[in-house]
Amino acid sequence: MFGYYMDLALRSLRRSPVLTALMVLAIAVGIGASMTTLTVMHLLSGDPLPGRSQHIFYPQVDPTSRLNPHSQPYDMMDYHSAVDLWSAQRADRQALITVSALRLTAPTVHQPALMAQMLSTTSDFFPMFAVPFQYGNAWTAQDDARHARVAVISSDLNNKLFQGSDSVGRTLWLKDADVRIVGVLAPWRPSPQFYEVVGGRFSDGDTASFYGRPEDVFMPFFSSLEVNDGGFNPFTCWNAPDPGVKLQNSPCVWVALWVQLDSAAKVSGYRDYLASYAEQQKALGRFARADNTRMFDLMQWLDFNRVVPSDVRLQTWLAFAFLAICLFNTIGLLLAKFLRRAGEIGVRRALGASRAAVFAQCLVEAATIGLLGGLGGLLLTLLGLWLIRRQPVEYAELIHLDPSMFGLTFALAIAASLLAGVLPALRASRIAPALQLKTL
Repeated sequence: MFGYYMDLALRSLRRSPVLTALMVLAIAVGIGASMTTLTVMHLLSGDPLPGRSQHIFYPQVDPTSRLNPHSQPYDMMDYHSAVDLWSAQRADRQALITVSALRLTAPTVHQPALMAQMLSTTSDFFPMFAVPFQYGNAWTAQDDARHARVAVISSDLNNKLFQGSDSVGRTLWLKDADVRIVGVLAPWRPSPQFYEVVGGRFSDGDTASFYGRPEDVFMPFFSSLEVNDGGFNPFTCWNAPDPGVKLQNSPCVWVALWVQLDSAAKVSGYRDYLASYAEQQKALGRFARADNTRMFDLMQWLDFNRVVPSDVRLQTWLAFAFLAICLFNTIGLLLAKFLRRAGEIGVRRALGASRAAVFAQCLVEAATIGLLGGLGGLLLTLLGLWLIRRQPVEYAELIHLDPSMFGLTFALAIAASLLAGVLPALRASRIAPALQLKTL
């Protein structure tokens, strides 16, 4: 019967091409607008570490020696708290993180000095976050301990300085220090740049900076403090730092700690350890509040910081509101189309067609319109994403239509058209055949 209903639907659509074109266009425009914004939302709010994020946690303590005016701990830690927790080795993996800028040159490359972003971290960073390598590998825990002057560089920097060749073993000048390259990353662009997400909820919705490129240089945490001494900036301070005092000893937060905990028991144990550490620091007079600790998993931390830009959320709601308007227009057009065929439907009913058969026929016709609208919506979605990739926003080059969103485009188009067709099909199936036959 489906083939018969499809044949009837195609005949009906060909009989009124203008009306058909209007309905297809309404569906296509609504689907194109909604799928463009939904694709952006999907890509920006997705899990950056699928299958691993539930094991990655961001612990926090309140390091202030007086009562924090905020109800929550700061988004980062002071140096001593972060290093204490890292040194305790209570997690399966753990990484200290902070970022700074410094001057970079390569002695064998005839290029001017560059200002580069450096990520200071520890060796667990790379396996914990599944960072891919093109050449070489990460430094070791022993390199962390002995403050080795080694570095991993990004594929972008490797292409810029060494034309993409294997640069493992070559030397960089970072500020005034010689640093040996031990690894080169493969192209890597986490979306968002989750390991640096802080303060998003205070940024008035301007969170596009979380979608930039990773740093060009990765260096052991303690080595980098020596190489770029004085080049680090605090996230915030609860007291004015004394002039001449190193940031490590200042009343400031500027270091992040990520931990990997592979079981629920370890998560519970680490929470207990965090609370115990805060109690101990309060007894020493360092902390004013021992109860102000917190530990989110990765996705909870991203949600807490509202990493999806607010304008993307607003555009998504507006696009779906526009889709609803398109559906209401389609309902009106389908209703007019089906009621105009009242005589034909009356004849079918008189010849023995049931109300259910007429209802199914009308829904098949609506689904056919939805399929055609989906094709048009797909083209408009591709056009919309192409236009977004040309916008001056940091996440622009990340935008593409993945297979799941490709399938969702047609599913949404057909579902929308079926939803729009329910009321007109129901009205058409209730046409009284006797009244219509009298008018023939």
